[in-house]
Amino acid sequence: MNLAVDIGNTRTRAAVFSQSELIEAYSVETPTVELAERITDKFPGIQYAIVSSVNEPDTDLVNYISKKVQKYVELNASTPTPVKNLYQTPETLGKDRLAALVGAFTVFPATNLLIIDTGTAITYDFLGANNEYSGGNISPGMDMRFKALNHYTGKLPREKAAEGFPEMGFDTKTAIISGVINGILYEMEAYISIFSAKYKELKTILTGGDANFFDKKLKKTIFVIPNLTLIGLNCILQYNEKTD
Repeated sequence: MNLAVDIGNTRTRAAVFSQSELIEAYSVETPTVELAERITDKFPGIQYAIVSSVNEPDTDLVNYISKKVQKYVELNASTPTPVKNLYQTPETLGKDRLAALVGAFTVFPATNLLIIDTGTAITYDFLGANNEYSGGNISPGMDMRFKALNHYTGKLPREKAAEGFPEMGFDTKTAIISGVINGILYEMEAYISIFSAKYKELKTILTGGDANFFDKKLKKTIFVIPNLTLIGLNCILQYNEKTD
């Protein structure tokens, strides 16, 4: 069994895999040793583990997991992966983005892929059918946009996502909600249209914390895979097991 842990900006997600099958997933605000204990106590057969963190992972957590398994991998720019990374500064590429790319490759091998990750930031990454990744774009996430409008203005209130928003706002509240959400939808649909025109048989994958919110609102054909990053981490772990 494998354990994959993804420590993000606002949440930590973990999953237990039996080979490529996801057995159980977890989502918490703060990564703790207690979480790792709960998982390893329930699944004593875990032999391999991988941890990805947008920042430096908690030392106690890493020490606990690394001592519990036969092989421990901490994802970084030099970790071998099945994806050819042509990013000019691989050390600055978000580990969650790299893991999501590998996850997309795992689900749809030898396919032109646009991966949209809707988290604290929204990232747009393209992986070619030749398995090469050369780059992507980063945009403010939905909650970040709401916060910015409130923080950088004198009078605009702090709003949050809501269903049933109008195409055009009819007061300040709906103007902010519609402006942020429609702005993101138009942005996503433009990316999908441009990349679909440029790359043959493109598939678009939507993942991240806000993926379910945008799923039915997009007018384009997409595949929603909430656990894409964890799938990618497990694939990277399996890849490193084979290359030992």
